[in-house]
Amino acid sequence: MILTNKHNLPQTFVNVIQRPTYSKGSSEISVTEILSPPQIVQLRRQYSDQIEVDAADQVWSLFGSAVHNILQHGKDDNHVVEERLFTQFNNWSISGQIDLQEYQTDGSVVISDYKVTSAWAVQQEKTEWIDQLNIYAWLVERVKSVPVTGLKIVGIVRDWSRREAVNKETYPQAPVVVIDIPLWEGLVRENYIRDRLNMHNEANFSAVSGEMPACTPEEMWEKPTTYAVMKPGGVRAKRVFNTPEEASHYIITKLPDHKIEVREGGRTRCESFCQVAPFCEQYQRYQREKS
Repeated sequence: MILTNKHNLPQTFVNVIQRPTYSKGSSEISVTEILSPPQIVQLRRQYSDQIEVDAADQVWSLFGSAVHNILQHGKDDNHVVEERLFTQFNNWSISGQIDLQEYQTDGSVVISDYKVTSAWAVQQEKTEWIDQLNIYAWLVERVKSVPVTGLKIVGIVRDWSRREAVNKETYPQAPVVVIDIPLWEGLVRENYIRDRLNMHNEANFSAVSGEMPACTPEEMWEKPTTYAVMKPGGVRAKRVFNTPEEASHYIITKLPDHKIEVREGGRTRCESFCQVAPFCEQYQRYQREKS
């Protein structure tokens, strides 16, 4: 990875970023990679020494690492903190590091994953959090033969606002939010993991021939272009349509003094959050088509 410092962050931040503590050990694939789009995993491996990352984009990840020090310092006797587990499954060597395992009096385990995140995120149902925690549950039961009875996300809200908490009931009422995650049946978990591994297996074979498995619209966080019916000088749309024809018909038949505002769609992950976008032919083709 090539680290830049375009915003002149203090050298302390740069040093910490250059000294990562994360390792997936001797496994072929980590839980994080299982959950990632196969194309991104392939491109990361292929261009690992050419990926450019700016220090400013890594700041919140640093805070996530700092949380782990809190876990170590605050653990109880029944806590297992940051344990990396390994297993073999479906011809893959898999590993995952679990932030916190709390052993209950009946011998079962409750798994918690700590995330430095946004107020918006903790108000959504994040499918990727559900998927991640259920893979951890599968891993604990498979490796340790201990039943998992609960899954939790502990969200540390980096942009928490006391004013918003007072004024909105749905807003997180404290800067730390605990979210219960649904626990899937064992067979559902195993089938999900097998399906994801099969996708990565196919991607491995495709990469050998120079092809890459395309990311799906969901994986690219794709937003379609929409057409808002606006009053001149207004700030709120009267209606938003998926096609210009629908918007035009609405204006002609109901609001002839209004206009259409085109709200361009995009691929949010590719444009703002994907480190391998510069090496991705799918994204480059999309950029050429837009221009």
